[in-house]
Amino acid sequence: METVKGFNDYTGEEAIKRQKVKEVLIKYFSLYGFEPAETPVIEYEEFVKGNNSEDEAVSDIFKLNDKGKRKLALRYEFTFQLKRIAKDKKLPYKRFQISEVFRDEPVSSNRFRQFTQCDIDIIGSSIKEEAEILILTYNALKELNIDPIININNRKLLNEILEKEGIKNKEEVIREIDKLDKLSKQEIKNNLKKFKAEKVLDIFNEKETYFEKYDSYKEIKELKKYCSNYGIKINFQPYLARGLSYYNGTIFEVKSSKMKETICAGGSYLVNNIQSTGISFGLDRLNKLAELKTKENNVLIVALSEDKKVFEIAEELRKNNINCSLIFGKPSKALDYANSKKINYVLFIGEKELKLKKLKLKNMDSGKEEMLTLVQLTKKFSS
Repeated sequence: METVKGFNDYTGEEAIKRQKVKEVLIKYFSLYGFEPAETPVIEYEEFVKGNNSEDEAVSDIFKLNDKGKRKLALRYEFTFQLKRIAKDKKLPYKRFQISEVFRDEPVSSNRFRQFTQCDIDIIGSSIKEEAEILILTYNALKELNIDPIININNRKLLNEILEKEGIKNKEEVIREIDKLDKLSKQEIKNNLKKFKAEKVLDIFNEKETYFEKYDSYKEIKELKKYCSNYGIKINFQPYLARGLSYYNGTIFEVKSSKMKETICAGGSYLVNNIQSTGISFGLDRLNKLAELKTKENNVLIVALSEDKKVFEIAEELRKNNINCSLIFGKPSKALDYANSKKINYVLFIGEKELKLKKLKLKNMDSGKEEMLTLVQLTKKFSS
């Protein structure tokens, strides 16, 4: 039976790669002092919507009712749940969360209805913490062999520009301006006419030096300075807005030349009236871009004897962090199984091997066979 549209199964090498991408992210989240958190998949619909019911992401929530006829919803992101879990935490509170979120929206090759988000947030932040998040992002993506293009802007700057131009429907205009990298300039201009705001379009195509006259640009300049201290280049993109209206300061979006969609994004906002900042990595898109070695030294032990010594050898290998599976039966079937699972070593253990105290190891890639003691075997895989 097929999966529901927008929902996917992950098995085999793809599942292994996803796990390795998560491990790299968790490594960097932990290195930078973030602690893990877990939150419910289902919340009250009212809590999920919050004060941002007009935002595109909120409008795409999956709604449901339980037997008590309560109005519930699947979480569409993690940020709104911070209102609850960050309460009374010692500041700065730095947490990460990796899990599934759900959106009832159109499906494409890189857009699903269930997808895995990997979020970090700092409750109680300044521009220094924003820089720290971008530095972490850069380093994590480089380990995944992804060359990140980091674009930034500031909601304060967007609002300041629109106020000086006398624009009233700021949120609606910002949403249209944010589409400049998706729609043509003429299409955006036509959309802005209904707000009498088409004149602002030219401003957002100006060079960066033009924006130095605005007070809010100082925050962008400061963030760029902190990032440059670490040798990380970030690009000012004056029309970048992000879809969520709760952002109140810096906003960032990370792309790759190998994919048109955004691979991670975030910004600064209030959590319980405390200035905060965070970024979200999309695991599904990272998995498509990441270049990682997924094939490890896996050993299939073919037990030609049911002697308890076979089990002892398997446990000894596992104690030495060697991944191994145990199979009983004919060697031909075992080799076929090893090939199907892309296992790269097969270890034969029978009465002959137990008497000699030497085990026959076959390299499935080269076909080479060698007789090794258990000590030699563990050394081979630990070197």
